[in-house]
Amino acid sequence: MRQHDTEVPDANATYVFAVCRDPDPSSCAGLPGVTHEAPVRLLALDTFTAIVQTVRARDFTDEAWQGRLSDQRELERYARAHHDVVSAVAAACPTVPLPMATVYHADERAQEALAKESDRFRVALKRIAHHAEWGVKVYAPPAATAATAATAATAATAATAAPDDADRRAGRPVVPTDRGRPAAGAGLAYLERKRGAQRLRERSQEDALRTAETVDEQVGRLATASRRLRPHPQPSTDRRVQILNATYLVADRRSEELALLTRTLRERTGAQIELSGPWVPYSFVGEV
Repeated sequence: MRQHDTEVPDANATYVFAVCRDPDPSSCAGLPGVTHEAPVRLLALDTFTAIVQTVRARDFTDEAWQGRLSDQRELERYARAHHDVVSAVAAACPTVPLPMATVYHADERAQEALAKESDRFRVALKRIAHHAEWGVKVYAPPAATAATAATAATAATAATAAPDDADRRAGRPVVPTDRGRPAAGAGLAYLERKRGAQRLRERSQEDALRTAETVDEQVGRLATASRRLRPHPQPSTDRRVQILNATYLVADRRSEELALLTRTLRERTGAQIELSGPWVPYSFVGEV
């Protein structure tokens, strides 16, 4: 939706944060938005209201925006400013957030373009009314990792132990052996330990997947809608294994029920479950 007025670089443009129904004008009062040169304001549409701000068109040309994308601090500043406005309005009424840097040449152009999307806004606003987005991340139960490590340690110890240690502890006579020669059957024992460790890893993986499916199913029953996301890459210092990354659209009246359910699932599965939210339901408004 981003449009730019490249012919008149000094002209103003209309930045659109979101579209909502019956907003409280005070919800965006005093918000800085993406510029301090103009206030965040309401723009009437046919049946909805857009939350907008007047900006300089030259600040949102393709060249200017590409330069901003390469500046991490500047990009974060814009993202935070955009989100702050959306969150403030969404706290007062159902709100469909628009992508960052949705800019039109003027109010009239914004009204014309957004009016064409009125059916999609109507569906999205009905879906998210009195709902919030909650994130759920699940990490594999530590018991599975510990069991794997313990098995590996036991196998390593057995493989490196002196063959006459057990005889000496049992009081049996120690028969001198050739330390340079492997004991009879050592190769088979080693392969069996490897197979055992592999079976344990496979069982741990299967258990982790079942845990993820259990959590997703239980939370999904409570939610109005859900989305499975790709697991987030973990920092090198974080040894946890993420087995579920999902987001759920949950009715406001069921938020306490959701918190109780996640606590119950932690105790039942032994997995580490992180619940985050409530958030503006970005994931459930569709592309507009």
